Amino acid sequence: MPIKDLYREFGKVRTIEDKVADKITEFAGSMKFVYVHSLWFALWAVLNLGLFGIGFVFDEYPFGLLTMIVSLEAIFLSTFVMISQNRQAKASEIRSQLDFETDVKAEKEIEIIMETLRRIAQKTGVEIDDLVKEIRRLHREEEKFLEKEKSFDGKVE
Repeated sequence: MPIKDLYREFGKVRTIEDKVADKITEFAGSMKFVYVHSLWFALWAVLNLGLFGIGFVFDEYPFGLLTMIVSLEAIFLSTFVMISQNRQAKASEIRSQLDFETDVKAEKEIEIIMETLRRIAQKTGVEIDDLVKEIRRLHREEEKFLEKEKSFDGKVE
């Protein structure tokens, strides 16, 4: 499956909830969010400190209502962020799998090309033993690296 098709398919399975969570997370991670909240908090404080008159006060210092609202907002925002991160993690897993499959396919193609070159070299009498040794050395280094990775986290992905 081509990469463009993979992304299109992944986009199709996004639910409305995923799209809403992404939009909210996108807004919450913007400077516009900071500006809106700064203005909101400043206005709240000015109103509730009585600077426009005692008739405008609805949440006296220490602003218990504001604290509750902000706490609820934080709970919901953190949930939306986690939803978006979970979806992005799934997309990342799909990309990693695609990368792995591409690497395996490329390795097989390279092996075929190398065998073809070996046959050509053999028929034409060109010596390639030094190149074959270098390739084998690289394979051994790769195997050592994979063993180190395996011992590091207990698995090879």
